[in-house]
Amino acid sequence: MTKNIVITGLGATTPLGGTMPETWAALLNKESGARTLEQDWVATYELPVTFAAQAKVAATDVLSRVETKRLDPSSQFALIAAREAWADAGIEDIVPERLGVEWATGIGGVWTLLDAWDTLREKGPRRVLPMTVPMLMPNGPAAAVGMDLGARAGVRTAVSACASSTESLINAYNLLQSGLADVVVAGGAEAAIHPLPIASFAAMQALSRDNDTPATASRPYDVSRNGFVMGEGAAAIVVETEEHAIARGAKIYARLLGGSVTSDAHHITAPDPEGSAAARAMRAAVEGSGRSLDEVIHVNAHATSTPVGDVAEYQALLRVFGDRLSEIPVSATKASTGHLLGGTGALEAAFTIMALHTGTLPPTINLAEQDPAIPLDVVTEPRAIEADGGVAISNSFGFGGHNAVVAFATA
Repeated sequence: MTKNIVITGLGATTPLGGTMPETWAALLNKESGARTLEQDWVATYELPVTFAAQAKVAATDVLSRVETKRLDPSSQFALIAAREAWADAGIEDIVPERLGVEWATGIGGVWTLLDAWDTLREKGPRRVLPMTVPMLMPNGPAAAVGMDLGARAGVRTAVSACASSTESLINAYNLLQSGLADVVVAGGAEAAIHPLPIASFAAMQALSRDNDTPATASRPYDVSRNGFVMGEGAAAIVVETEEHAIARGAKIYARLLGGSVTSDAHHITAPDPEGSAAARAMRAAVEGSGRSLDEVIHVNAHATSTPVGDVAEYQALLRVFGDRLSEIPVSATKASTGHLLGGTGALEAAFTIMALHTGTLPPTINLAEQDPAIPLDVVTEPRAIEADGGVAISNSFGFGGHNAVVAFATA
């Protein structure tokens, strides 16, 4: 029998704020997390892109010195977000064997890996830290969260580029449906604002180069959009069976209806311009839960602000919703947060949950002149919506042709 799955806790540390409430408030206030980078290495390496959306609150300001020394920045962000979500859920007692962690990252411990290489090259092997491998592993953030919470029902890591943490939510849903856990902490983290990833993304013409105006550089759907803005941080979502949540008297934000994963098999970086596989993921996420596409009232789009990607997602949406697409309000929140890569899906899922929970759709900033090739109903100011009974979806698409979509409904 299919179980009802609900959301009971949210946590985040992002370019907009150090907590989920701070992030949500800044998002509704139409703030931008993109800022000029002040690190010396920007000039040292003559980077063509000199800005990014860094975490508003440094992890070192939140965690202990011992924790920051033993964890890569990606794991630091994960721990901060997971602890907030766990506290928000208010779970005081759970059998460890009934608690799981489904976490994600797109790149993982890039700071640890490249710092260790510098140390080896400049100072020799004896100076390489013994914790280097545990810190650089892609499953490092998941392991940090699992050990901190004492989770023993399984701790897994999804690595599917920018679709990663949406996949982690789908994996959490499936784990709960399997009956092997009662509660799962799902999410994603990324900390890749480092010279090498910036140089690499810039080399493939993926990043905006609006160095003089970082706050308006990410502008999904605008005719002048010219690339995404690198972001960092983490988001965590506590997911549990409705039966378990009700038994402990938990507050419930929304229902997780399910999700779907498909693949383009088209190109390692470019999306399929026809959007057929992405469309299939959207349909399956909604219809697989027994709901109708006619019930969808909101979309949090992947919308990275790249010339090709935004159009491809529109084509996929058009395949799914047809003429009704013009009636569905769409938010593109990367305009405010930047692109958190492997952490972005969980963050945007949290925004989708909050939209349903509060009845307020988050705005898309920086849209001055909408591309006529993408005639969506883009939410540009916080918008009230009657969410009761409605379905909202959150889209994530990643390099490699990874597509992941999750669907939510009001509690």
